[in-house]
Amino acid sequence: MKILGIDIGGTNIRAGLIDNNALIRVESMKLRKNGTEQEIIDDLNFIIKKFMSEKIEAIGIGVQSLVDAEKGIVYDAANIPAWKKVNLKEQIEVRNKIPVYINNDANCFVIGEKYFGEAKNYKDIVGLIIGTGLGSGLILNNHLYNGNNYGAGEFGMIPYKDYNYEYYCSGQFFINEFDVKGEEVFRQAESGDEKALNIFDMFGNHLGEAVKTILFAVDPEIIVIGGSVSKSYKYFENSMRDSINNFSYKRSLESLKISVSKVEFSAILGAAALCYESFDKTSPPG
Repeated sequence: MKILGIDIGGTNIRAGLIDNNALIRVESMKLRKNGTEQEIIDDLNFIIKKFMSEKIEAIGIGVQSLVDAEKGIVYDAANIPAWKKVNLKEQIEVRNKIPVYINNDANCFVIGEKYFGEAKNYKDIVGLIIGTGLGSGLILNNHLYNGNNYGAGEFGMIPYKDYNYEYYCSGQFFINEFDVKGEEVFRQAESGDEKALNIFDMFGNHLGEAVKTILFAVDPEIIVIGGSVSKSYKYFENSMRDSINNFSYKRSLESLKISVSKVEFSAILGAAALCYESFDKTSPPG
């Protein structure tokens, strides 16, 4: 089975061909951030055309926005100002005569981990993307859970302290609280800087509180962490786990696994995995 996964990222559109569950080819082009609605769709069709000789059976697309996955409508794409309400599924299907499946980047991340990554052997999964924001996706009983209005799992928006979890559990924390980018804190921590290490300890404490909220709400088997801040996991893991250790339901802690994503090209594979989900393949490939 040949599937095309497409990630519409912050700076690039990347497409990858998955054949028999293996990524065998990737194409990339710059995203025209200020392009019109139709110009971006034309760019998507252009990159899809590069793979059309491969007898592709389905296309999965991940985008940074609210998505009505059933209808394939993209609302207010964060990285494309012109995309306010785009019937993307319909437009791509009409042009290419191939089934198209669309969802937001966080949902693509978690389902990619289910089919290709750390969560292969689990059925109740939370994926956390920790970057400039805190995104999350849910898989419950082996299936992606979107919620009635496709807004389920937005743990970052839950009120916490003076703001919400996203403020304290993403890259925003370092900038807003210490006026420094997370990448710089990481570099300082790598050289043993005590202040940087303390900042990561505070970050881990906040993230641990978010994890406890997730445990109360979902009680997953595994939480997989991705995104740019996950590269610093070794510096906040201990304080995060210290915060989690006082969780009320000890049995949940005993069975919970927390892992960092190891999937290369996770956004492309996650988009492709939307096709597997739609085909109702409830066990990981391979």
